[in-house]
Amino acid sequence: MKASRIAAAGAAAGVTVLALSAPAFAHVTVQPEGTAAKGGYAVVDFKVPNERDDASTTKLEVNFPTDHPLASVMPEPMPGWKIEVTKSKLDKPLEMHGEKITEAVSKVTWTADGKGIEPGYFEKFPLSVGQLPEDTDQLVFKALQTYSNKEVVRWIEVPQKGQEEPDNPAPVLELSAASEDGHHDNAADDASGTGSAEKASAATAADSASSDDTDTTARVLGIVGIVVGAAGVAYGVLAGRRHTNA
Repeated sequence: MKASRIAAAGAAAGVTVLALSAPAFAHVTVQPEGTAAKGGYAVVDFKVPNERDDASTTKLEVNFPTDHPLASVMPEPMPGWKIEVTKSKLDKPLEMHGEKITEAVSKVTWTADGKGIEPGYFEKFPLSVGQLPEDTDQLVFKALQTYSNKEVVRWIEVPQKGQEEPDNPAPVLELSAASEDGHHDNAADDASGTGSAEKASAATAADSASSDDTDTTARVLGIVGIVVGAAGVAYGVLAGRRHTNA
C-alpha cells in the first residue's frame, strides 16, 4: 500500500512539474510607453517574441486601422533592421492642426538585415503615433510575423469581450481618457528633448528642495538634542548636590 501511494504521489508530482514547465506561448502585443490618451500622442512598443526553436524572426508587418487612421507615425531607427513606412490615400480626409490630411500610414514593415530575433529572445519595435482618436477605447493593429524558414504567423484575430482569447490575437492598444484640463501627452516633445528637459529640471528642483528640507530637519534635531543633553547634565549635577547635602 505504501509503495502504491508513493508511486501515485510521484506520478502526480511529475504531471504537476510538466504542467508548470510547459512553455507559455507569447503573442505579438502593443503597449504604450507611459499612457496613450485619447486625442493625444504616444510612443508605443510592439513586443515580438520568437516562438520557434529552429528559426529566427526576420520580418514584422504592422497594419494600421483604417476606421481610425493616424496622421502621424514615426518609427525609431533600429540597428539591424530596415524600416519601410507605407502610406495610403484616405477615403475621408483628416484635419490636424488646422490642415487637411489626405493620406495616412497604413503599414510599417521591419525587415532584418542581420540575424533578426533569434530563438529564446524578443525585441521591441517602437513607434511615435498620433493624434489618437477620441471616439474609441482601443485600436487594433493586425500584424504578420515572418520567420527565417519562410513561415508566416498572422496575428489578425480580433479579441472579443466576454470570449476566450483567439489562437492568433491581433495586438490591441487600449486608450485612456483624456485629462480633464484638455492636455495630452506629446511624444513630439519627448522626441525633441523638450519634455525630457522640463521633467529633468522639475526633478532636479524637487530633489534640491527635498535636500534642503532634510538638512534643515537634521539641524533642528541636532540643536534639540544638544539642548536636551545639556538639560540632562544639569539635572544630574543638581541631583548629585542634593544627595550630598542630604
